[in-house]
Amino acid sequence: MARLWQVAKLIRSKNAGPFELTFDVIFKDRASYEKARDANIINAQWFAQTYRMKPEAVSIIHYDAANAIKITIPRPVVSGDINDTDVFGGQQYGPLVDLDVP
Repeated sequence: MARLWQVAKLIRSKNAGPFELTFDVIFKDRASYEKARDANIINAQWFAQTYRMKPEAVSIIHYDAANAIKITIPRPVVSGDINDTDVFGGQQYGPLVDLDVP
């Protein structure tokens, strides 16, 4: 079984405005994308558990034309808040890289 970092050419997170984070996973090829998509390894329950929120707050879009999956979640604190540890949201993708892909 491969890890997500092995089959993706891009895994990133970033701000989607001051109140949301977005994650992009773009796969190296169509076959890897389809395996990950069909296995549902990136799902609302996993994101909710990992990022401590309700599954209903997670939005997942499969973009077949680009072999990509986009996930958007609310930020735990507003970007730039005194309690914010990642003002640009660029360090939040870490837990994704080791997901197992069948």
